[in-house]
Amino acid sequence: MNQNLVATAKDNMIRISPTKLSILVNSIVNMKVSSASNQLQFSSKRISKSILKVLNAAIANAENNKQLDIDKLFVKEAYVGKSLRMKRWRPRAKGRAASIIKPFSKVTIVVEERQETKKEKK
Repeated sequence: MNQNLVATAKDNMIRISPTKLSILVNSIVNMKVSSASNQLQFSSKRISKSILKVLNAAIANAENNKQLDIDKLFVKEAYVGKSLRMKRWRPRAKGRAASIIKPFSKVTIVVEERQETKKEKK
């Protein structure tokens, strides 16, 4: 694929587990950016606002850095990875302790300019 037609944006510190985040992120792949933005804007998930910020950053990178047309942009790829894990302790019975793991995630969104609209997910 021509590298001049793609733009990326990423966020490395999102406070949610990668499993929960990947469900939301995979739902916007192969959508027009306007449809994906609407879906994230009206989603009931807490983390959808952070994903919307990353998507808007990818759109801005495409417009300002690569001079791409916003009306022809699609979400080409969106993938999630693991980041750090905060470790906390909770007191339990008989002087013991149980660990609490608070995971963080990385998300990367790649948008590309396409001519055809037949691959759009509905």
